[in-house]
Amino acid sequence: MPKALILLAQGCEELEAVTVIDLLRRAAIEVVTAGLADGAVTASRGTVLVPDSTLEVEQRQTFDLVVLPGGLPGARHLEEDPRVLALLQRQAAAGRLVAAICAAPKVLAVAGLLDGKRATAYPGSLTVADFPQLTLVADPVVVDGSIVTSRGPGTAMDFALCLIELLMGEGCRRDVESQLVRAP
Repeated sequence: MPKALILLAQGCEELEAVTVIDLLRRAAIEVVTAGLADGAVTASRGTVLVPDSTLEVEQRQTFDLVVLPGGLPGARHLEEDPRVLALLQRQAAAGRLVAAICAAPKVLAVAGLLDGKRATAYPGSLTVADFPQLTLVADPVVVDGSIVTSRGPGTAMDFALCLIELLMGEGCRRDVESQLVRAP
């Protein structure tokens, strides 16, 4: 069973975090949520999330996927945490999946993971002026090698389904998606 780590920072976007957690678990992917510190995380709209663990504990584990929900100031907290940047760099160096949505792709850029890559992000949160080594596109979800990026809350379901397909295959993605009763 693949294992995914989802980092929850104070002020993260709850729709993105919960959608990814929920859909990955529906696909029988082992999901571990980790806060940057002990205790509950208050998301950007006031929803209180209780992480399974902390980054301090989980940074020593191996995961098939590491996911960064966006939102502000959540993405900024991720970007400013050297443990997060080091974890992302180790994950990418090992060829394992790294995924970020909304404002969080900027964290990947700061970690140097978007150099020479195609990526997408929430409009205005990531710019080619600041990171000229990347190719910024407006697609809802972009996969470039082991890096997956997405635009924002409205693309969270497509983002999560893409991650399921990458970890579990197209059949699993179809099975999970069919149960969601999405509009055609």
